Amino acid sequence: MVPCHAGEGGLQWAGTGAGVHGELCRQHMAAKTSFSRQEAVGVGAGGRRGTDTSRVSSVSSQFSDGPQHSPSSHSSTPSWSEEPAQSKMDISTGHMILAYMEDHLKNKDRLLKEWEALCSYQAEPSAATVAQSEPHLEKNRCPDSLPYDHSRVKLKAESNSTKEDYINASTIIDHDPRLPAYIATQGPLAHTIADFWQMVWENGCTVIVMMTALVEDGDTQCVRYWPDEGSSLYHIYEVNLVSEHIWCKDFLVRSFYLKNVQTQETRTLTQFHLLSWPANGIPTSTRPLLDFR
Repeated sequence: MVPCHAGEGGLQWAGTGAGVHGELCRQHMAAKTSFSRQEAVGVGAGGRRGTDTSRVSSVSSQFSDGPQHSPSSHSSTPSWSEEPAQSKMDISTGHMILAYMEDHLKNKDRLLKEWEALCSYQAEPSAATVAQSEPHLEKNRCPDSLPYDHSRVKLKAESNSTKEDYINASTIIDHDPRLPAYIATQGPLAHTIADFWQMVWENGCTVIVMMTALVEDGDTQCVRYWPDEGSSLYHIYEVNLVSEHIWCKDFLVRSFYLKNVQTQETRTLTQFHLLSWPANGIPTSTRPLLDFR
């Protein structure tokens, strides 16, 4: 976390005070003097020392204010780049970092306390206390399929019909934890349809992939959360069925207009509905899923 330079004097740090700046200048000049003496010894010795001289000259040139010379093709000096790294840090950011470093130098225990505080934020990976709380039990289709506390989708309670932020849904991370790419949720229940459309609206979803039939072997797997035709209102969200295309016996595609009646804003969504995935098993063939893709 703290930028430092490893020189002959060990690790040195930067600060904002005049004392720290002066110390850095003294260390810089001491390094120049030390390397210059090593170079003089190398030149006077000759023979094998000549090779050492080249190396010392290469190192000391990094501390020189004069122009840099390219090494000879016959030199034993390695051909790595000696150009200084360019920093694009602005002054205000630099001052903030230096103040942070100086504060940590004065308060030796601060870094440890920050680490302990960071560790305290770590969530229990399998905790689902919110989903298991009394007000939310009736919103879960299955008691063993619950969202974890650390990854559950939160609704805006002030916009919810029951003034709750809970829905049985979890975010799925692709590569950036700050921007979840997908949401996995249960098939809506009759009393959670409005919650479902609120989640779709607030998260800016444009595609819905449904992997279950509405009814299978006489058991309801998911309620119809869209209108058969025309439009239906779910709390403040009006859903309009625009089109429905049956591509094959395994899946179909629907288009919706979703309208927030409070703001009058309208969005377009597409639903891909796979019909051939059994509720308590896996498909006998991968072909329907590959075609669905």
